[in-house]
Amino acid sequence: MVLVYDRFGQDIISPILSVPELRDMGVTLHLLLHSDRDPIPDVPAVYFVMPSEENVQRICQDLRNQLYESYYLNFISAVSRQRLEDLASAALQAGTVPQISKVFDQYLNFITLEDDMFTLRHSQNREAISYYAINRGDVQDSEMEASMDAIVDSLFSVFVTLGTVPIIRSPRGNAAEMVAEKLDKKLRENIRDSRNSLFTSDSLQAGQFSFQRPLLVILDRNLDLATPLHHTWTYQALAHDVLDLQLNRVSVEEPAGEKSPQGARPKRKAKSYDLNFTDKFWQSHKGSPFPEVAEAVQRELEEYRSQEDEVKRLKSVMGLEGEDEGAISMLSDNTAKLTSAVSSLPELLEKKRLIDMHTNIASALLDHIKVRKLDVYFEMEEKMMSKQSLDKSLMDMFSDPEAGSPEDKMRLFIIYFICSAQTMSDAEIDQYAVALQAANCDLAPLHYIKRWKAFTKMTAAPSQYGGGGTKTISMFSRLMNTGSEFVMEGVKNLVVKKHNLPVTRVADALIDNKSYQDTEDYRYFDPKMLRVTDSSIPRNRNPVQEAIVFIVGSGNYIEYQNLVDYVKGKSGGSIKRITYGCSELSNAMLFLKQLAKLGSELH
Repeated sequence: MVLVYDRFGQDIISPILSVPELRDMGVTLHLLLHSDRDPIPDVPAVYFVMPSEENVQRICQDLRNQLYESYYLNFISAVSRQRLEDLASAALQAGTVPQISKVFDQYLNFITLEDDMFTLRHSQNREAISYYAINRGDVQDSEMEASMDAIVDSLFSVFVTLGTVPIIRSPRGNAAEMVAEKLDKKLRENIRDSRNSLFTSDSLQAGQFSFQRPLLVILDRNLDLATPLHHTWTYQALAHDVLDLQLNRVSVEEPAGEKSPQGARPKRKAKSYDLNFTDKFWQSHKGSPFPEVAEAVQRELEEYRSQEDEVKRLKSVMGLEGEDEGAISMLSDNTAKLTSAVSSLPELLEKKRLIDMHTNIASALLDHIKVRKLDVYFEMEEKMMSKQSLDKSLMDMFSDPEAGSPEDKMRLFIIYFICSAQTMSDAEIDQYAVALQAANCDLAPLHYIKRWKAFTKMTAAPSQYGGGGTKTISMFSRLMNTGSEFVMEGVKNLVVKKHNLPVTRVADALIDNKSYQDTEDYRYFDPKMLRVTDSSIPRNRNPVQEAIVFIVGSGNYIEYQNLVDYVKGKSGGSIKRITYGCSELSNAMLFLKQLAKLGSELH
């Protein structure tokens, strides 16, 4: 069959299904809806598209041109009555009504990146729900409504897919509260509409997790602007920060084979790798500190080499028949060994492919760490966020041309500015600003952060961070020997101390019903209750087993990993699972650009 999708559909499918997996499902051809497609009259077509005006018009055109044998129309979110009528009249005119086999509203308007992580937009219309769009000074009410509606439509899809109605908590007076109110209303209306409710078999479907309803915590990005700019130290978050990790595919620049002329920079070619659910190494190490990952890759490599040597040795023994006595006696046990070695060859080759892939990714990360001194940045920021004294001054970092890019320096200073316990005087800020300008930094993000800090009740905020920090342990001997793939000399072996980031702290207070000053006036919504109450008092005091933490604005892998670690640390507690979601996933560079845009609009 043929799979026809639009860009939204492509973003949703690509992190979950590879081309070979689609082929196993019988998809022989996959094409973009708005590309030139030839008729294939004897093949069924499955469409997976948004129900937009132009998409529906294009499907009508396909019907008129009788491109396929039959049509299975799957809309990513609910199709309106008007668009359905457009489709019906086009099918009537083209005489293709019998060919339309199925029309579905799939409610899949979100992108799944992990079992416990989703984002709403990637390449399409993400600007409309970005941190910048929601926090612009000149945003119109109508634009804000449209952004909130888009977020609510996607969150509604998430809960239709989970088959369960959440209890919703949100802070007051920001975008998160608007999303919570609108989602509560949308869920409420759907539950009341008994003929068309999508939650009638609620208890049946939810049974796959538990009979208890999940808690949805909706938070505004403004709760914490330091973490999205933080230099990180764990594998997945580092790959997102310094390499081009998008939709579970990472691009690594590798030096091209041919030699470049003297003095010229070596040519580099980008190679893409898929990081998926079946890669055991990735699944077990994506949340590990980088030096641990490098050590694990080295260990896997050594293990692989010993297996490879065993296969070679057995083969050579097999070729020695009749030449010496030892070979003959070994033959009988070796035949069995060789058979098992050969049968495990495909597995061995796949293992080799994954080891090579992780070696290349880790080597690329190591290059960035060394060139930009990312270990030093990470350690300094961890100290700032946990109120420890610094052993290197900021001015030294800013004036050191070897220490990272101008953006690295800006990120460091913004974190210092946000997390410093004392309020900095204007004169102090100006002094730092001069040093940053001398280091070629764009000061626009700082203008915005100054405004933001003045507006936000930052009196309580510095206490949100803390408990973090790092400790340095001696570098692994395995990596310091000369035979290692990774020359780790000069890179600090930092181990992250377990601590909860602000988002995790809020989630923890709401999950365990703790009294925590930041969450005392959080609103409480229960879409199943008949009346809407403006209450902060949770009626449902049952222990929470499943929670979804959703960030309105930019999300990141650092917070996701922190929540994963939090659940692991609560092994005896009631919470079994936390899913992290965000309207868009941005690495620090993208987020800094959004802040710069907001800052330049202030002047």
